[in-house]
Amino acid sequence: MRSAAAADALQTPVQYLKGVGPRRAGDLASVGVQTVEDLLLTLPRRYDDRAILQSIRDLRPGEATTISGTVLSCGLRTTRRPGFRIFEMLVQDASGRVRVAFLNQAFLKDVFAARQQVVLHGRVDRRPTGGLQITNPDHEIVSDEEDDARGEPIHTGRIVPVYEKIGSLTPKSLRRVVHDALQRLPAEVDDPLPDGVRRSLGAPPRRQALAEAHFPPPGTSIDALDRFGTPAQQRLVFEEFFFFQVGLLLRRRESDTRVKPRRIVVDDRIRQAARDLLPFRLTGHQRQALKEIVEDLQRPRPMNRLLQGDVGSGKTIVALLAALVAMENGLQVAFMAPTEILAEQHHASISRVLSQSRFAAALLTGTLPARTRREAASRIANGASQLVVGTHALVQGDVRFRALGLAIVDEQHRFGVVQRAILRDKGLDPDVLVMTATPIPRTLALTAYGDLDVSEIRERLPGRHPVKTQIRSEARRTETYDLVRTELRAGRQAFVVCPLVEESEKLDLRAATEMAAELQARVFPDARVGLVHGRMATAERERTMAAFAAGRIDVLVATTVIEVGIDVPNATVMVIEQAERFGLAQLHQLRGRVGRGAARACCVLMHAARLSDAAGARLRALAGTTDGFEIAERDLELRGPGDFFGTRQSGVPLFRVGDLLRDHRLMEEARRAAAAWIDGAEATGPRLDAVRGAWTRRFGLAGVA
Repeated sequence: MRSAAAADALQTPVQYLKGVGPRRAGDLASVGVQTVEDLLLTLPRRYDDRAILQSIRDLRPGEATTISGTVLSCGLRTTRRPGFRIFEMLVQDASGRVRVAFLNQAFLKDVFAARQQVVLHGRVDRRPTGGLQITNPDHEIVSDEEDDARGEPIHTGRIVPVYEKIGSLTPKSLRRVVHDALQRLPAEVDDPLPDGVRRSLGAPPRRQALAEAHFPPPGTSIDALDRFGTPAQQRLVFEEFFFFQVGLLLRRRESDTRVKPRRIVVDDRIRQAARDLLPFRLTGHQRQALKEIVEDLQRPRPMNRLLQGDVGSGKTIVALLAALVAMENGLQVAFMAPTEILAEQHHASISRVLSQSRFAAALLTGTLPARTRREAASRIANGASQLVVGTHALVQGDVRFRALGLAIVDEQHRFGVVQRAILRDKGLDPDVLVMTATPIPRTLALTAYGDLDVSEIRERLPGRHPVKTQIRSEARRTETYDLVRTELRAGRQAFVVCPLVEESEKLDLRAATEMAAELQARVFPDARVGLVHGRMATAERERTMAAFAAGRIDVLVATTVIEVGIDVPNATVMVIEQAERFGLAQLHQLRGRVGRGAARACCVLMHAARLSDAAGARLRALAGTTDGFEIAERDLELRGPGDFFGTRQSGVPLFRVGDLLRDHRLMEEARRAAAAWIDGAEATGPRLDAVRGAWTRRFGLAGVA
């Protein structure tokens, strides 16, 4: 266990560190940094060896470099493009001078001034007019250099950490705050890793690892640091992964000890009922997934399974057949969808399939009239409704099930884990099947869903054509509109998707609104154009999407609210504006809104005239395949796991130190070590309780519980 002094130092609120205060503490809290320990586990994004800086005389074009020098002059320069200005500086060291350019960053005129000492890190380019230039470098003003209490420099003359800017905290101010936090720590910090694990790892003590991960000793390889390959960094990554895996394994083992109150059986009568229900022959992958699910249903412990399959792979019919097995055993089924419109569409399609059986589907959503809702809730409570389709309304307090045996959650990353836990509590430990059309890369499957079994459907249903994907620049807009017009004349419908991100939300909303008005007035005056975005009232948004689904709107201008939540088989063309602003997995999800019927469909990726290498790679990757599993792997390579999942709602923990792609071997090692520790003598009493508590605080929102 930790000593009181070490625990107090690590759990000190960051607000009380020198140079933080309430406002900066709020900035840190916004990224999950509340305590000194949180801060020290937020490691640098890279390191600069400022003990050996490159001289300006030795700069070479095409190389990344770090220099230190004095600002001789600086100022704004206008260009021929309206509103586009360049902030330029001339920087000098003992060996020479170099020009520095910041494109369209006019605010820097209030940051830099002549005679400042600066450190710059960036790429060296050759200027069209001759000479060299560093473009858009990371920058830091170090003219007010301070030393620590021992007279050692913090910002120069050593390997220095470079952090991501957090609110008002610049990389330089963060370096100062972290240095102060390390100085406050006792000479020894008790190690949370169990003794046997720590010895077998051969890792440095935690106090040393924390210090060296931020301020490496002289001579440490910058390449190793940037790869997170030093002993200090590896030890902190392993520590985080170890506790994560211990928690997953404990939860899995505890789940294995729970017993369902009613065992599900499958006999010839139920098999025949399933055959009678099937509207078509299942694909091989569908049959395998169904086999795995039904085997789980028959086991004594509750099922906890993820069913992942691309758009159009036929996950819903597999889930419905599993529901039939539960209902034939006298149990109720809850089917949760992420939006009301999708719940209504699921209810309609499920009702059609169940019309051949003795069961019926009920609908329960938040916008039902009060009387209708009360009647529906009553039928659920007395067992008259065997299958209930709804949204999060199914987990509200006044909904009670008579015998909930199976919970099916569609697009599970749109639901909070707390909601799923409440749903589980409404039955007597029901089986849980979660479905997603966003395939999880194999690299992450064990980690992302370590406490779930995973089934995959990778085959496309017969009769579904792959969506043709085209990449076009603004210069081909007229051609794109002609394509849409042709589809509209054939009686089809179209999506036009506009980007919407938090940083530029107001501008994006205005652009989407103006786009809808422009399309209606000038481009498609004979068509019915609608607009839907995330800032609309839920009821209004649902009405608009329902009108599009019913064919009362021809062209729907939308933000990514349509990424999940609407099924319109008649929609055959999608135009994605500024496609370079979207992630690859998101583009694939959007594309999945078209091509859901028998007609061939097309998705056009519109982009700006100038496209970055990374954006071009994303668009080409999407156009090159319609396989969601392949796209998921490619997206992971291009963006990394931190961006792949985005939020805690996805079911994947946001690791503070580790990187799932970079550190996957350490994750595997941590899983083996965790399993061995749980089976050993150390995993008892206070140590086990401490591990459980640490896991719940750090990873308690991951997975389904």
